[in-house]
Amino acid sequence: MDEGASGRRVIHIGLPELSEEQLIEVGELAQETIIKHVFDVLNRSDVKDIEVTMRINRDETLDLEVEVYLEVPIFVKVDVEGLIDEAVEKAYAAVERKLREIANEGKNKA
Repeated sequence: MDEGASGRRVIHIGLPELSEEQLIEVGELAQETIIKHVFDVLNRSDVKDIEVTMRINRDETLDLEVEVYLEVPIFVKVDVEGLIDEAVEKAYAAVERKLREIANEGKNKA
């Protein structure tokens, strides 16, 4: 029996004026942060499968939807759901920092 868990979170950004390049950068940053956190906690051999999916929706606000699937063997004693939550929180903090940088760059150009 393998322990698998997934989590889905939506991060409401609220900055509709990001360029395509900036959107890709923000999505990649979130994805890299999640994967790095998982492998900071677990050895590569402890992870059977990991998938991180990012979706960006543009409506009145900009939403970054993060979906994480992590599967570990049953003998690996880890709270998979908790690990996913921690990884997503770190990704959210990284995205927030990046968005502040982008906002400050915009102010400096004005």
